Amino acid sequence: LGVVTEIILKVIPLPPFRSCLSAGFASMPDAAAAIQKIFAAGFLPSAMELGDAFTLEAAWKRTDNPIFKGSKAHLILELDGQENSVRGEAKQIAQILREAHALSLQTANGAEECERIWDVRREFSYGLKDTGLKKLNNDIVIPRGKLEEFFVFTDQLQKKYGVPVACFGHAGDGNIHTNVMVVPDDPQQLEAGKKAVDELFRKVIEWDGKITGEHGIGLAKLPWWEMGTSPEERELHRRVKQALDPSGIMNPGKFV
Repeated sequence: LGVVTEIILKVIPLPPFRSCLSAGFASMPDAAAAIQKIFAAGFLPSAMELGDAFTLEAAWKRTDNPIFKGSKAHLILELDGQENSVRGEAKQIAQILREAHALSLQTANGAEECERIWDVRREFSYGLKDTGLKKLNNDIVIPRGKLEEFFVFTDQLQKKYGVPVACFGHAGDGNIHTNVMVVPDDPQQLEAGKKAVDELFRKVIEWDGKITGEHGIGLAKLPWWEMGTSPEERELHRRVKQALDPSGIMNPGKFV
C-alpha cells in the first residue's frame, strides 16, 4: 500500500520468567476442547500453537523426534510473568490438560527449556515442505469457539476431495494455517485442491471469520475479496491506500 520511512517504537521489558506446556491428543477436536477449557478457567497464555496428524507425521520424518509420535494432535502453550505466578498457573493448566485426556504432557520451566519445546513447533513448516507436495497455503481466522467444529470440517474436506489438509498454527486467536496439500504436477489434484480451498473460505465466511489473518488478500485470494469483506471494510481499504499512495504509483493496477 505504501512505503514507511520512519517508525518510533515503545519497548517494554521482557517478562522475567517463562513456562511452556506440550501435550499430545487423540484428535484435533480433543485438543480444541482442551483449549476451550483453559480459557474458560480464566487463563490467558501468551502463546498457544496446535499441529495436526499430517503435520506431526511430516515433522517426525524430518527429525525422528519421538514427541511427534503417539498422538494425532499436539498443543504447545506458553505462560510468562513473575516466576511464582507462572509456575502455579502451569501446574493448574497441566491438570486441566490431564482432565481433557491428554495422551502425553511435558512442562518446561525457564527460557532454555521453553526453547527446546518451541523447536518442535519450528519444524512444522519445514516438515510439510519436505513432503514434496504443493501447499495451497491459507491462514484463515475463525471465532475461537468454532475450533472443534472447524477441525471436524477440515477432516470432512480432505475426505471429500481426496487431498490432505494439514492444519497448524495459532490456536489461541483462531488463526489456523490450513494447507491443502496437492501433487504439484497432477492437474486433477490441483483442481480438487482449488475446490477444497473455495469450500474452506465459504465455510469460514459463514462462521463470521476472515479468509486471512496474517498473509493478506494479495492476488491469490482476490476471488473471495468481496465475499469476505463488507462494503465498509472495502471503503476503509481504499481510504488507507489513498492516504499512503495518493498518486497511485505503488503497485498500480491492483484491486484496491
